[in-house]
Amino acid sequence: MATFFQTGRNGSATILCCGRNERTWSGITRHFPHSGSDTGPFSGLRQMKFKVFGALGLALVLAACSNGNTNKGDSSGTGAATQEAGPTPGSEADLVANVGDRVFYELNQSQLSEEARATLDKQAAWLAKYPQVSIQLAGNCDDRGTEEYNIALGQRRANAARDYLVAKGVSASRITTISYGKDRPTADGDDESSWAQNRNAITSVR
Repeated sequence: MATFFQTGRNGSATILCCGRNERTWSGITRHFPHSGSDTGPFSGLRQMKFKVFGALGLALVLAACSNGNTNKGDSSGTGAATQEAGPTPGSEADLVANVGDRVFYELNQSQLSEEARATLDKQAAWLAKYPQVSIQLAGNCDDRGTEEYNIALGQRRANAARDYLVAKGVSASRITTISYGKDRPTADGDDESSWAQNRNAITSVR
C-alpha cells in the first residue's frame, strides 16, 4: 500500500491511500479550523500550531488507513487449508485405510503366510480397540478348479484367518465366516497376477 498526504494553506490536509490490490486512489480531506485572522503578529505561531496538530491528525488517520488495508488483505487471502476429515474410527473404511482388510494365499493353500499373519495381528489390535465391532471373513479363490472345490477351499481360508484372530484374543462370537469360492473375484483376468489377488480372505465390518 502507498500513502501520501498534502496540506493546504487553509489548514486542510488531504490523505491519499492506495491498497496493494487497488488501482485507484482514495482521498480523505481533513480540515483543521482555526479562529482569528491569518495576519498579525501571532499568525505565524497559529499556523505552526495548526501544522503540528494537523500532522498528528494525519498520522492517526494514516495508521487507520494502513490497518484497514492490512485487514482487507488478510480477509481476502487463501487462509489456512481446511483439513479433510479421515474415515470414521471403527468403521470399515478405517479398517481398510489404517489396517488392511485382506490376506492372501498360495495356490490351493489355506495356510497363513508370514505377511498374512502380520496383517491379522494388526486386525486383532484394531478389533481390541473397538470391541463393539463384529466382522465377517470371506474366503475367495481364483477361477481355476470346480465350484465345489473352490467353495470348500474358500471356507478353509476364512476359517484359518478366524482361528488366528481368536488365538490373538478376539472373541469368536464377533466373527462369522463365509466362502464365495470363485464367484467374487477381486481382479478380472486370466493371468497369475489376477489369480494371486483373488486367492484371499477379506475382512468386512458387519
